[in-house]
Amino acid sequence: MTDAPPPRRATIEDVAARAGVSRAAVSKVLRDAYGVSDAMRQRVTAAMTELNYRPSIAARAMRGRTYTIGIELPDLSNQFFTRIVRGATAALDGTPYQLILAPAEPGSGYGYRALEALVDRQVDGLVAVSPRVDEDALERIAASVPLVMFGRLDRTERYDVVAGDDIAGGRLAMEHLFALGHTRIAHLTLRDEDPDAPFPHSGRLREYLAAMTEAGLEPEIWPLSDAEDPSYDAARRAIEGGTRATALFAAHDELAFGAMRAIAEAGADISVIGYDDVALSSHPAFSLTSVDQPGERMGARAVELLLERVAGRTEAVHEVFPVELKVRASTRPPRA
Repeated sequence: MTDAPPPRRATIEDVAARAGVSRAAVSKVLRDAYGVSDAMRQRVTAAMTELNYRPSIAARAMRGRTYTIGIELPDLSNQFFTRIVRGATAALDGTPYQLILAPAEPGSGYGYRALEALVDRQVDGLVAVSPRVDEDALERIAASVPLVMFGRLDRTERYDVVAGDDIAGGRLAMEHLFALGHTRIAHLTLRDEDPDAPFPHSGRLREYLAAMTEAGLEPEIWPLSDAEDPSYDAARRAIEGGTRATALFAAHDELAFGAMRAIAEAGADISVIGYDDVALSSHPAFSLTSVDQPGERMGARAVELLLERVAGRTEAVHEVFPVELKVRASTRPPRA
């Protein structure tokens, strides 16, 4: 008994024959060309559906576009990235474009490999969310495909930038804790974070250090460890080490959640404030005070900028979104 040959993939000629039109007419429908009537589009679309026809990426690229937008993400665990993708998806509603997500691999140059993979797939535009991709590498990519750097305040003219105001956000967090009466405030952030770097966490760290110094207070950094649950582990180690902190400013909400678990297990009375205001922050079980970045609007704007680049815009746009503080039960005055 011999194996049956694999089914033949439908071609553009098959679609033309089924729709009763020319190959050129099918090509016009695929490129959304000017002058295609609604009746023609419906016939061709129906034929493609019946034949399960899928135009190849290479063929689309030869016609000028693949109608795909790539988004590179540092990881899939941070809920703020879900907000970005939701906004980007909404911005593409009603267009022929489709999103392709590419998570960065650990140890892969902070997302550069994922960006290269998207370029190789011939996407029409790229959103880079990993903040530590080298700027020179980003400029090389931007020379061949429109690029938006998300979350980082680069000053390059080669690509666009969409970011939240991390300095204002850090200031809001610290002013809130000071107003509650806290003077012993710790900051949970990445190990060896450079406050002078252009990264989001760097700006939040810089504002924390500036606020503590201006108030004449001693900073206390809780650096993330290499543990399986790094924020939980960092908070647990600080508590076991005898921290006197009465409040914690976490660099983002996912870190705040891990720290809150360690604080609850230890029975410690430490207020916690996060950053990003992800959906879980408002859940009554957490009720996390957080600095809200408008992730959906930022994701939508990143896609809009890419489509403008595809349409011919050449000058760079650097757009910074305002942030606001959402006060909840996780922050309160310190015990007397």
